[in-house]
Amino acid sequence: MQQGGSNGRVRPSGATGLPVVGGSAVGIVANPMSGRDIRRLVAQASVFPNAEKTNMALRLIAAAGATGVGRVLMSTDGMGVAAGVLRARDKRRPGAARWPELEFVELDAISGTAEDTRVLVRRMVAAGASVIVLLGGDGTVRAAAAASGDAALLPLSTGTNNAFPEMWEATVAGTAAGLVATGRVPLADASYRAKALHVVAGATHELALVDACVSTVTHVGSRALWQPATLRELYCAFAEPHAIGLSSVAGLLHPVSRTAPGGVVVRLAEDSTQTVLAPIAPGVVAPIGVRYAGPLAAGRPHPVELERGTVAVDGEREIEFGPSTPVTVTLAPDGPRVLDVRTVLAAAAQRRLLEPGVLEVT
Repeated sequence: MQQGGSNGRVRPSGATGLPVVGGSAVGIVANPMSGRDIRRLVAQASVFPNAEKTNMALRLIAAAGATGVGRVLMSTDGMGVAAGVLRARDKRRPGAARWPELEFVELDAISGTAEDTRVLVRRMVAAGASVIVLLGGDGTVRAAAAASGDAALLPLSTGTNNAFPEMWEATVAGTAAGLVATGRVPLADASYRAKALHVVAGATHELALVDACVSTVTHVGSRALWQPATLRELYCAFAEPHAIGLSSVAGLLHPVSRTAPGGVVVRLAEDSTQTVLAPIAPGVVAPIGVRYAGPLAAGRPHPVELERGTVAVDGEREIEFGPSTPVTVTLAPDGPRVLDVRTVLAAAAQRRLLEPGVLEVT
C-alpha cells in the first residue's frame, strides 16, 4: 500500500531508513583523556565521563545507520569507550534498527598523547571516511587537523574550554555526518575551510585553530593556562562573544566570525585602566586588563613583543622561547575542513532528504 505525498511524490509504507550507499564511511574518534586537565582543580569545570562518550558514539552510530552509511570506523582506547560500543553491538537484538558495519581502528601502541588522535584520523581517512566526528576539546581538534586532509571534521564538545567544538546532540550530529558521507548533501556545500594560526619560534612550528596566547611564564609545566596575570598577547583566528576560554576576551571586544578572512589581536596588561570581564574558564569570570584590541590581518607574520616566556596554542602551553628565538604568529586560511551541521540539515529539509522511500513520480 502506498500513501500519497505532496509535490508529485509517493511514500511506500514501512520505510524506516534511507537506502545504504556502498562505500560510504564515517569515522568516530573519542578522546578518552578530554575533559580531565588541571582546570578542574582551579575552576568549576565538570569531568566528562567516558561512559557518556560511549553513549554519544552509540547515538552517532544509530544516526549513521538511519541515513544509509555503509561503515562506521570507531577509535580504540584503553579507558573503556570503545569497549562499551563493542558490548552494545554484541547485545543488539534481531529486528533492531539498522546499524552500519562497525570496524574498530586500532593503534599499534597507545601513547596517551595527541599523536594517538593523529594516527587514528590518518588511518580513518585512508580507510575511506569522508567525515570524522571528534569527541574532545580544542586540543583534540588541533591534533586531528594535522591528519584530516580533505575529510570533514565534526567536533563535538567533551573537553574543558571548547571554543572550536560546538554543542550538538550526538544524534543530530550523526544525522548530518551521515547525509554528507553518503553524498546526499555534497561535502563542498556542507563544509568550510577553517582558519589557522601558525606559530613559529626558531625551528618550532605549532598550529592553533582558536587562539595563541603569549605568557610571561617561562616553562611549559602543566601546559594549561590558568593565571590571567601572566598573559601578555592574544591572537585569535576567530572570536565569539558567547565563547568560553581566552578567545572570549577578544570576542567581547572585537568579534570576528569563523568564516571572516581576518582575526583579532589583543595586547594584555594586568595594570591597564581598561578591563573586560570575561569567562576564561568554567565558573571563572575574571577582569582582564587590555591595552589594545583590533584586527589581525591574514597572510602576514606578526612578531611577538615579549622577549621571553611561553606560547599556548588553543589553551595549552607548547613553546618556550627567549631572546634568541623570536616568535611570529601568522593567520592563514589553511585549517581543516569543518562540517556545518546547520547547513546540512537545512539542505535536508529543503530537499526532503529525510523522508524514507519518497520517490519522484514521472
